[in-house]
Amino acid sequence: MEKITLTKLADMKRAGEKIACLTAYDASFAALLEDSGVEVVLVGDSLGNVIQGRGSTLPVNLDDMVYHTRCAAAGVRRALLVADLPFATFADPKTALASAARLMQAGANVVKLEGGAPVLESVAHLAAFGIPVCAHLGLLPQSVNKLGGYRVQGRDPDQARALIADARALQEAGADMLVLECVPAGLAAQVSADLGIPVIGIGAGVECDGQVLVLYDLLEITPGRRPKFCPEFGREAGVRAILERYVAAVKGREFPRPEHSYGD
Repeated sequence: MEKITLTKLADMKRAGEKIACLTAYDASFAALLEDSGVEVVLVGDSLGNVIQGRGSTLPVNLDDMVYHTRCAAAGVRRALLVADLPFATFADPKTALASAARLMQAGANVVKLEGGAPVLESVAHLAAFGIPVCAHLGLLPQSVNKLGGYRVQGRDPDQARALIADARALQEAGADMLVLECVPAGLAAQVSADLGIPVIGIGAGVECDGQVLVLYDLLEITPGRRPKFCPEFGREAGVRAILERYVAAVKGREFPRPEHSYGD
């Protein structure tokens, strides 16, 4: 069984093969995702919302992330395991390295952090120490209070230019992947074509190199309204069938459809 690596993801991008990613927070779901064909398992700080019942990701701490990363790692054999650096754990290079080391020791293959220009030094520092980094632009859940809520980002021309500049700078600093969240589909397509690293979208249109969703949104077990960018894959079908339908839809470019994306 071939292990999914960053090299493999880069090869998939060059070949135009879509990358399927979902979140998981424990061994059982991580194993099920992998068996369903998911290439990237993300231990997201979204666990604050869907596991802890919090109103945002901000209360999630590093101990929480280490625990859930260790749990998910126990269920992964083939998939690439990415783990979020939680709020305020990567504000400077030294802190970022200490935080990332704990996630890597817990079993992560890649660490993910939010932000553009302010985190470039931290990204470069992690890369210099051989720690793979997934960057995250667009809607930044850890900055929800500054952004004024969960809003689409990049519709304003100045915002779009800044996002493109940040994406290029993050790649140059050493980021190995990029997540784009809730940005117009056209902007996401431009960034995906511009970068050499894989770009994974969530609410960012079909032209990204791959797609990610929060597992609990996909399974329709998150309290409240399902996000616009998460379609119904058939709750009655059972968990495994839903996961397999999701992977097939990503691979076949059937998801996301225009109604699951945002326009300019």
